[in-house]
Amino acid sequence: MDFLSLIGLLLGVAAILAGQYLEGGNLSTLLNGPAILIVLGGTFGAVMLQSPLRTFLRGMRMTGWVFVPPKLQTEQAIEKMVSWSNIARKEGLLGLENIEETETDPFTRKGLQLLVDGSEPDNIRNIMDVDITTKEHHDLSAARIFESMGGYSPTIGIIGAVLGLIQVMGNLSDPSKLGGGIAVAFVATIYGVASANLVFLPIANKLKSIIHTQVRYREMIVEGVVSIAEGENPRNIETKLLGFIR
Repeated sequence: MDFLSLIGLLLGVAAILAGQYLEGGNLSTLLNGPAILIVLGGTFGAVMLQSPLRTFLRGMRMTGWVFVPPKLQTEQAIEKMVSWSNIARKEGLLGLENIEETETDPFTRKGLQLLVDGSEPDNIRNIMDVDITTKEHHDLSAARIFESMGGYSPTIGIIGAVLGLIQVMGNLSDPSKLGGGIAVAFVATIYGVASANLVFLPIANKLKSIIHTQVRYREMIVEGVVSIAEGENPRNIETKLLGFIR
């Protein structure tokens, strides 16, 4: 659990609510159903329009990474690489065949399979690099959905403000209806700007940071597998791979 993300979200929302209260405002004025509908509905509608279905669904699934990021056992992976290099030096690359069958990570298992098959080091690197690049592209495309939301929501908020002002102008003769229209106008703007800067853009940046960490992890795996294929000394492999986490 990434408690920093949770604390940051709660702190941002609490700061706005506390500021409203300290200014003498009523917190209930920030709750406005039509404004929420306009901003969230309009933002999600615009993003759905611009995004392929697979990319949109991938982005929604990745939202959970903000609070529960995928676990990468980097140090354990380095230990495994060193162990595999020792086995390869003693028994040959075919000695890794049984390990390949028990490896749970698909990307690492693919590297082991290429090792056991006797692929050349350059071929191993090229094949695995394609996997890294493809997954990074798909993940970044999904993360950019939230960047788009951060761009659309303030503008949708302005649309909500204009709609509220239209209602106000249409009811100038009836003062009892002016308050609701003005509330929608200003609250919609707040929702648009706040959701962009407190939710959507931070989520996008957090996801991109996690994706970058995953790419570095996979690059480390590739380096370890290629080093084993080249027959490097296990100690040298360990020293090289530790450079990825320092």
